[in-house]
Amino acid sequence: MLRTFFLVLQIIVSLGLIATILLQSGRASGLSGAIAGGAQSLLGKKKGLDEFLNRISTVLAVCFLLFTLLVVILQP
Repeated sequence: MLRTFFLVLQIIVSLGLIATILLQSGRASGLSGAIAGGAQSLLGKKKGLDEFLNRISTVLAVCFLLFTLLVVILQP
């Protein structure tokens, strides 16, 4: 019973983790990405949203790890 509860929580957290990772802006690579990325960080576009999503994804990743460990420990 308790294992099922943690398994459902793990699935919910994993879906939230996937969503927050997909909502984050990608990191551009190459010379054009370096120029555009430098200008974007200088002007401060989307910085607050990216930091918020980064914090949320970190919390969800830790919760996912803990729920996974609990599911394994409670396994009969």
